[in-house]
Amino acid sequence: MNMRRLAELPLFQGLDENALREIGAAVSEESVETGRVLVREGDYSQDLTIIDEGTARVERDGQELAQLGPGDMFGEAGLLQKGMRNATVVATTDVRMIHLTNFDLNRLRGAHPELLERIQQIEADRAAR
Repeated sequence: MNMRRLAELPLFQGLDENALREIGAAVSEESVETGRVLVREGDYSQDLTIIDEGTARVERDGQELAQLGPGDMFGEAGLLQKGMRNATVVATTDVRMIHLTNFDLNRLRGAHPELLERIQQIEADRAAR
């Protein structure tokens, strides 16, 4: 993972070089084509996905809830609580994504608690809406 690109993503902005290097080694990247279902409502969730390039649509019960673009993420609730997906996300363009699994977050949380704190804050903000 390109450390400069990782540092530009909102979740990772301001983290030190050591944190970025360790996070970069932990995350995985994936590219998918337009129209692909990225996650499906009701599926088990244990990873966080960040859109690096492209756009996606979030929907629940067939109703559009949001549009996502570079820097946006989804799956924080499942990452933290190991729950079920509460929405479906579909690529509306070709998408390059970054995944952080629960396993990887647990490995990083001791050395970089600020990452966990950021994800927890995002989850709390979204739950309050």
